Amino acid sequence: MPSTAPRVGFFVTCLVDLMRPSVGFAAVKLLEDAGCRVEVPAEQTCCGQPAYNSGDRADAIALAKQVIAAFEGFDYVVAPSGSCAGMIREHYPRLFAGDAAWEGRARRLAERTYELTAFLVDVLDVEGVAARLAATVTYHDACSGLRELGVKAQPRRLLAAVDGLTVKESAMAETCCGFGGTFCVKYPEISERMVDTKAEDLMATGADMVLAGDLGCLLNIAGRLKRKGSAMQARHVAEVLAGSLDAPAIGEPGRKP
Repeated sequence: MPSTAPRVGFFVTCLVDLMRPSVGFAAVKLLEDAGCRVEVPAEQTCCGQPAYNSGDRADAIALAKQVIAAFEGFDYVVAPSGSCAGMIREHYPRLFAGDAAWEGRARRLAERTYELTAFLVDVLDVEGVAARLAATVTYHDACSGLRELGVKAQPRRLLAAVDGLTVKESAMAETCCGFGGTFCVKYPEISERMVDTKAEDLMATGADMVLAGDLGCLLNIAGRLKRKGSAMQARHVAEVLAGSLDAPAIGEPGRKP
């Protein structure tokens, strides 16, 4: 690999690390296939978003400082999550506003941080992938990626290059699924009604699979689809783009040895 290849620090995210590591491996494959040198700093931890959203500013700042220190030496920071990328890109500069020691470091890191599909399309100008999947999918636009980072066309552009794949849009693709991090904990009744509506909308497409770029949304949606008896699978978009479909779909039992 040429030494001029961009050096990318991969921000794994808590949910990918703990719930579905296959998404992380798929994302790294996509980045390496696109010519990046990818490293996964062992010092990384949570981006601090749960604490930030809960008003726990002290813990949010402590976690953000650790993330900044771990990633500021890379050309770019890439996350398979619009939510975590949005926290670093949009909220870190606000978190450290007026802090002479950290504001500049936070802003410089924010400017180099991207959601996965946005980085592939907007920065690397990737137009195709080598994956193949004979299926019809629908895409859920997660709130942070869509509304904070403008991620909308990028995953669809990449999915259009998957051989055999058909993308069928749902009427409420941009509507929140009701997860919202701590929102589903604070307001479970509202969250449940929102994901119920989301699941009905997705099922109306007749698609085989729902894809998204945030694992929190997908865990929420997959659970509701199962409760409704739907056969629709849920997967992170990185798994389809990388052709990494060995792991069972989200919420489905693993293969017995």
